[in-house]
Amino acid sequence: MVLAEPHALMSFAGPRVVQQTTREKLPDDFGLSESNYRFGHIDRVVPRPELRAAVARLLRLFSKNGD
Repeated sequence: MVLAEPHALMSFAGPRVVQQTTREKLPDDFGLSESNYRFGHIDRVVPRPELRAAVARLLRLFSKNGD
């Protein structure tokens, strides 16, 4: 499972570097967690205040006996 915070930059290089290299116009949300979610690169976008509960829920789900 891959979780990310909203608006987190999730790319090797930032949009400015990629745009200068490729000389192509990039979408405004290039490399952001929401864009990566739409393309299936991450599983869920979770706001920081909810992150602890989300990770705990996943650990319970994937633990051997669900405790």
